[in-house]
Amino acid sequence: MKHTYKNNQTSGEFRLVANERELDRIFYGKDRRDKLLTIAWNRGPRQTVSVDSIDYDFPENSVLCLMINQSFYFSHPEDIIAWQFNREFYCIMEHDKEVSCVGFLFYGSREMMFIRLEERGQQKADLLLRVFLEEFETVDNIQEDMLRVLLKRLVIIITRIAKEQYIDHEELTAEKLDIIREYNLLVEIHYKTEHQVKFYASSLNRSPKTLSNLFALYNNKSPLTVIQERIILEAKRLLIYTDKTSKEIAYELGFEDMAYFSNFFKRITSLSPLAFRKSKADFVRIHRG
Repeated sequence: MKHTYKNNQTSGEFRLVANERELDRIFYGKDRRDKLLTIAWNRGPRQTVSVDSIDYDFPENSVLCLMINQSFYFSHPEDIIAWQFNREFYCIMEHDKEVSCVGFLFYGSREMMFIRLEERGQQKADLLLRVFLEEFETVDNIQEDMLRVLLKRLVIIITRIAKEQYIDHEELTAEKLDIIREYNLLVEIHYKTEHQVKFYASSLNRSPKTLSNLFALYNNKSPLTVIQERIILEAKRLLIYTDKTSKEIAYELGFEDMAYFSNFFKRITSLSPLAFRKSKADFVRIHRG
């Protein structure tokens, strides 16, 4: 079952997918044009989700939020309820930042957040799901507004639960958490051209030391590690899902010296770019058809 709403004037798009045997995304491939964020709820037993060729345990009754540029596959997609939408449909840049498309669920962490839904959370999600389905049966000039309101409500519920599970509120105030989120967002925008923490610190009017202290409270990663991991992630995606050479990938990621890029990649992954690509050959053959 797949319901889709599209606004041809704004290009806004919203999808609700349930009980489908195919629910995957190959960003560097067939889905490149569909820049959709995904909120996936596993209503069935524990299963495996592969995100950018890495397998994760996806517990039952938990939620995973996925970015537009992530490729993913579910071992049992028929058990997944997925809400998918683009920025044109739902993104509040200046207001309600915490629950926008650049909010905590998508930019609050660089780690996979598997958000557990206890009984109360499951009840809320089930209720919203029923209302979503009812709204898709009502086609009128306020349908888009209603769907957007419901989506915002869903994001608020999931955000609250995620913060309870992943944030130490005594250590990380809302202001500090916003700085981390804004840093992650800036890295997402500039990682191909800006590889040093001082650029991001300056953009946030903070010192590199302040950023280091904040990340130490949050996930024990340094701000530089966040940048480097984002570069490596994109390099892996390009090696897996495209036919670009290592030299082309190095240049795309802001490295003028191919040898420097290769050494950088190997230092972090323990493999050269070529060796990594070869190690993923079977995965590429299966998922790229």
